[in-house]
Amino acid sequence: MAPERGRCPDSDSFQDPALGAMAASGRLALGTLPRSSWVRGSGPAVLSRLRDAALVRPGFLSTAEEETLSRELEPELRRRRYEYDHWDAAIHGFRETEKSRWSEASRAILQRVQAAAFSPGQTLLSSVHVLDLEPRGYIKPHVDSIKFCGATIAGLSLLSPSVMRLVHTQEPGEWLELLLEPGSLYILRGSARYDFSHEILRDEESFFGGRRVPRGRRISVICRSLPEEMGPGEPGQPPPAC
Repeated sequence: MAPERGRCPDSDSFQDPALGAMAASGRLALGTLPRSSWVRGSGPAVLSRLRDAALVRPGFLSTAEEETLSRELEPELRRRRYEYDHWDAAIHGFRETEKSRWSEASRAILQRVQAAAFSPGQTLLSSVHVLDLEPRGYIKPHVDSIKFCGATIAGLSLLSPSVMRLVHTQEPGEWLELLLEPGSLYILRGSARYDFSHEILRDEESFFGGRRVPRGRRISVICRSLPEEMGPGEPGQPPPAC
């Protein structure tokens, strides 16, 4: 069973004092916080199993870099309406786009994502998936189809903190939660992609342990590796929700 709202299980209780620095708009004080400040799970076994498969890199973006991406994305997103029915029923209260043309400054940021998250042998989908969740929006538990992206997904989080929850598809008592601050990078690969569902918690459920994580509007910029059966020249497919 996934953790109760607002309750941190005794098996893996992470109550770092630095989490108290969260503001509603929110960045936590970064410094040299341990991994347990950003990742918590149902027990040591799942934490060990996903140690290299579900990662958070807080402070990956500077404030200026986050603003660069937000400014570039805002005009295109503003032309779209928030939707409440996704093609696979996975997302509520969202607007999205696929973007392949970027400014020089944004391309430099995405190249850093590629270097940090993907191995040299991995080819990325040419289009980057941009997902904009309104403050009341959320992503339901789902497992991405291997038809649409490969073994690795890497996402930049902008504007609002959020909590991503992963739950094992066969053993629901095994779960992991990632605290995604604005400016952070998350990476899901291998077992975290195929054996666990993932979701972004809605505002009223948005807790990390016993700490409230107020949800506002959230934009994610998601890079994906190419599915093995898809060639680089083939047309894009409907993107996963992350």
